[in-house]
Amino acid sequence: MSTPRTFDPADAEQRYYRWWEESGFFGASPDDEGDPYCIVIPPPNVTGSLHMGHAMDNTLQDVLIRYKRMDGYNTLWVPGTDHAGIATEWVVTRMLREQGIDRLELGREAFLERVWDWKAESGDIITNQLRRLGVSCDWTRERFTMDDGLSRAVRQVFVNLYEQGLIYQGERMINWDPVGRTVLSDLEVEYDDDYASELWSFAYPLSDGSGEIVVATTRPETMLGDTAIAVNPSDPRYQHLIGQTVTHPILGRQIPIIGDAILVDVEFGTGAVKVTPSHDPNDYEVGKRHDLPFIPMLDEGGRVNDNGGPFAGQDRMEARENVKARLTELGLFRGREDHVMSLGRSQRSGAVVEPMVSKQWFVKMRPLAGPALATVEHGSTRFVPKQWENTYFTWMRNIRDWCISRQLWWGHRIPAWHCEDCGEINVATETPEACSSCDGTRLRQDEDVLDTWFSSALWPFSVFGWPEPTPELAKWYPTSVLVTGFDIIFFWVARMIFSGVHHMGAAPFADVCIHGLLRDEHGQKMSKTKGNVVDPLEAIDAYGCDAFRFTLVQATVQGRDPHWNPRLPEANARFVNKIWQAFRFASMNLEDYDPAAGGAAEPSVYDRWILARTGAAVARVREALDSYRFNEAATEIHAFVWGEFCDWYLELSKPAVYGGGDARAAAQHTLVTVLGAIARLIHPLMPFLSEEIWQRLPEEARGGVETVMLAAYPKPSDFPEDAAMLAEVALLQQAVVKLRKLKADMELSPRAELVVLARGEHVATLIAHQSGLHHLVRVTSVSERADRPAGSATLVVPGTELFVPLEGLVDLDAERSRLDKELGKVDRDLADLSKRLGNPGFVDRAPAQVVQKFRDKQVQAQARREHLAAAREALS
Repeated sequence: MSTPRTFDPADAEQRYYRWWEESGFFGASPDDEGDPYCIVIPPPNVTGSLHMGHAMDNTLQDVLIRYKRMDGYNTLWVPGTDHAGIATEWVVTRMLREQGIDRLELGREAFLERVWDWKAESGDIITNQLRRLGVSCDWTRERFTMDDGLSRAVRQVFVNLYEQGLIYQGERMINWDPVGRTVLSDLEVEYDDDYASELWSFAYPLSDGSGEIVVATTRPETMLGDTAIAVNPSDPRYQHLIGQTVTHPILGRQIPIIGDAILVDVEFGTGAVKVTPSHDPNDYEVGKRHDLPFIPMLDEGGRVNDNGGPFAGQDRMEARENVKARLTELGLFRGREDHVMSLGRSQRSGAVVEPMVSKQWFVKMRPLAGPALATVEHGSTRFVPKQWENTYFTWMRNIRDWCISRQLWWGHRIPAWHCEDCGEINVATETPEACSSCDGTRLRQDEDVLDTWFSSALWPFSVFGWPEPTPELAKWYPTSVLVTGFDIIFFWVARMIFSGVHHMGAAPFADVCIHGLLRDEHGQKMSKTKGNVVDPLEAIDAYGCDAFRFTLVQATVQGRDPHWNPRLPEANARFVNKIWQAFRFASMNLEDYDPAAGGAAEPSVYDRWILARTGAAVARVREALDSYRFNEAATEIHAFVWGEFCDWYLELSKPAVYGGGDARAAAQHTLVTVLGAIARLIHPLMPFLSEEIWQRLPEEARGGVETVMLAAYPKPSDFPEDAAMLAEVALLQQAVVKLRKLKADMELSPRAELVVLARGEHVATLIAHQSGLHHLVRVTSVSERADRPAGSATLVVPGTELFVPLEGLVDLDAERSRLDKELGKVDRDLADLSKRLGNPGFVDRAPAQVVQKFRDKQVQAQARREHLAAAREALS
């Protein structure tokens, strides 16, 4: 078939992805041959659409899956989505509100019907967008965290943990969203670390009338729930007050003064701290340490409750100002100062999060954390890069019990039924017929649902049908690697590890490959408010999926946050075109290709060289992929394909390709061999281009393999090593580079013909490669010369000097004069630039972009001077 002049990414992407999926190439069976290799996708929210984080994360997973599939593993990549409890509930709630429908008036069952309808209409958006990225998931195994099978697994785990005494109900400090009226996980709270607030000071009168103690707070309204004043026992200002009491100036109750060295910093504020155990995490711990009363002063909507006395019914923000006004009226205000603090807001509602003590369902974490720590400490699961193990260890060693209940309707409803006759809690995987304690039948299921992370923590084994002992579970659990961002090590990675260890007896994956947060080219986090968000689909439309994927892989450097360079996709689109043009050149010269004759023909020096270089490149790419150094794999591919194959071999092979006989047959055979290896080598990163090349290679080169994704990934042993040949061609390359630079320095035409005289140990080698020198740099002859001729430029390659007579190419005297004048001018320019940039008045006062412009000029002038000096030296 004829080869088009250009590669059409959009056409290839549409044709090949549909064919791959319909042909079942992504599928896997437990009965297939090969060692198991499995990845379970970090399930994106069903509410989501493809963003750059998804694009990078899933590209890296696809690189690994395609690589291992080609290497003969029985590979499975399980796709799916997360029901995303709070996110989905908010999306549907807003949608209903726009239709004039109130969720509460609609009722739970009717609301859930609406959510399922919405999910049916919108739930496939992100998975279809992932297909645009070229991911090779087994879509026949797609899972959703509220599928029947996964829901059954969730209920079973809850029951198991409850029966083991690891799930309990209790009152603890939690994050509360007063607008959404639900507990929030830490991940659902977004913090403004530079929130401008005030530190407001007021006095508590000592109960015996002997004086007062001043406290400073950012939340004056919570004084309505104060149950102590804390001071540092080592603070001489207050030591004598410990054990005394103060009188609440509004509510009249007596409040003790306590000593607490953990809470109170003597250098901060007044050195005395009001303690509100029901509404501050630190105060909560103080309350437990000192057995203080817990007095909640806010209701679930963020309004002051009856414990707030005259402020009952007021919104907390309104109450803040009114409490301040009342304390001022009482003469107790003692000053204010500006204060910057961290303020948490609900990711969904935007409401300021309220720390509250609330009765919720919790998982006891200490018994689960120990074995999960051990699996990483002993190397059963390893983090890559290893430094992220410390993040995991720190969190697990300081872990607190996990609040798993949410006051939502959408999600896995807690499988607990409260008996209205005796109050017994009945926990079961299915609705019980009667109370296990009193046989009563008036059972009411708990209204709460489980934290989304509870079900996603089971993902690596629930997707395989657990608790049933399925063939898939036996084959692919534990999975091979988890690829994810560092930001969810706490929320998901750790929970999957302790869930897998506890319920399956083994951690869910061997490796945890952690990548950074993809930032813009200036290192800023991408956000809509900053206007620096990149739409992956727009980038794919503009540059093609292969160029886009290659750019993401290039950017993924271990241990760093990758930066998105908007110029790289365009550059990689040119790389895609470069590969295509190399293939097109080969295909246009294969019309008479005879595989048998090509295989029998004696390969040339350059054929042997590129085959050896191919083996070396394959080894480096494999090493990079095996160690998750993705960017290094991309760098090696680019350096080999563009730098060695296109720029060197194709040019060196042209005389043979355009000739005839055995030399042409050998060159054709080498072209087909190396292009077949390149198609396989680049496939994990560039699936569509590689498939297009594979389908157009001669049948013999494909070996009857229908698709490149099922072809064997190249191995270094497929290609002969030839150290002597590599050294020989390396000498030729160095000579070519030096001669091309000489032409550029002397401003000679690239087509100018040169004569080369040489002395040293490698003269014979250079003479043997005279045809290559002529083809690449227009050298008409190479001969040995013992001395340096007058009027010649001198170049040095290892072990050999090259003399290039310049007479007839340039007027030596005129050229020396011209170069001297140019050097004088550039020296004057450099002096002026140095003077300007050395002037603090200019550098400090001029706009930054103006200063940078002059610095750029200085760099360019210095480079120009070095270029001119090299040319002048050649004429010395």
